[in-house]
Amino acid sequence: MLRAEFTIEPFVTGDRGAHGRAALGVVAGTAVLVDDGPFGTTLEGDDKQVLSALADALRAAFGAGATRVSVQVARPADG
Repeated sequence: MLRAEFTIEPFVTGDRGAHGRAALGVVAGTAVLVDDGPFGTTLEGDDKQVLSALADALRAAFGAGATRVSVQVARPADG
């Protein structure tokens, strides 16, 4: 089990931008649990699913104009 969180820049409060919408659209269609918060998007699921969804989200975000994506990946203590 992995948990990944990413934040995409440029970041404008209240406006996800094309880069954020592209990344969210990619991960929303996966088998991982997605929590889209106000400052970042969290993915949770098995290792392979999370890493695959994260890679797809990075490609989509940069392809749509992102300038930076900050990522944290952790294995929850109970996972």
